[in-house]
Amino acid sequence: MVFKHLRYALMGLVFCGSWVQANPLDYALTPKEIAPNTWVVTGLTEDFTTQNGGNIVNTAFIVTQEGVLVLDTGPSKRYGEALRQVISEVTEQPIARVYNSHHHPDHFLGNQAFADVDIYALATTIDLIKSRGEAYTENMYRMVGDWMRGTDVLLPNQIQTSGQEIIGGHSLRFMAFSGHSGAQADLVILDETTGVLFAFDLVFYDRALTTPDTPGLMQWLEDIEALSLLDFKTLVPGHGEVTSSTKPLEQMREYLKWLDQVLTDSAAQGLVATEVMRVGIPERFSSVALAAQELQRTVSHLYPNYEDAFFAESF
Repeated sequence: MVFKHLRYALMGLVFCGSWVQANPLDYALTPKEIAPNTWVVTGLTEDFTTQNGGNIVNTAFIVTQEGVLVLDTGPSKRYGEALRQVISEVTEQPIARVYNSHHHPDHFLGNQAFADVDIYALATTIDLIKSRGEAYTENMYRMVGDWMRGTDVLLPNQIQTSGQEIIGGHSLRFMAFSGHSGAQADLVILDETTGVLFAFDLVFYDRALTTPDTPGLMQWLEDIEALSLLDFKTLVPGHGEVTSSTKPLEQMREYLKWLDQVLTDSAAQGLVATEVMRVGIPERFSSVALAAQELQRTVSHLYPNYEDAFFAESF
């Protein structure tokens, strides 16, 4: 395992050697306090590259009376170590718990930096990391190169269930959704003490959503409607800026409806996938980063299902 990952790291050095020499592979994480004792590190609204090292995800931490709760650990061991370092600069409280929101690699591959504490995740998420984690890790080595040195899969060791918990003076509501990652595989946390809703990758804001594991756009839309009913003051998306407005939910709602309509209409018109991939992005989504690229991926992920549904209804 070590030698396999070392091979990919060396490949990254070969192709990116001059860039690595000029850059110290420093994530330069900057936490921002968004509520009392609640901090977020905001990632870039980009795709994975050797330049950003996979720093495209939002991570967060809550400083409680019983220690620090870490919400997602980032795309690499190096990121996890950097996150732990900035936490130590904010507070002297020890790390109490870590939560992995779902199984995609930018959210759990920093776990090694927190190997001395319990890591919680939904049962489905643990199973998915167990079955897919090695493949995800190898792919990350290919995409971001030397940033991944030493990174390997560390599974969550505690199952998180839905429900209410009081931890260090914070009343936390844990919820399991399905729209982004599959059945009961999307963890959402509402801190009812501060009013912060950690939506993780159920919500993308001004960054096009990714769809490889969604059970369906309408399921995702149903989850967004459920989030809209929650009483929160601040929303932390998995990708995009933190906000005190409902704009991310509104954007997600409209974007999901648009995607569903495009795929439905295209199937009815008999368009082939390559034609659907060239559909123009509406002006109202002009602020959404990577919309054209993610449309192509969504077509490859979901369009066959829409074609099958159309033919099933036609005969």
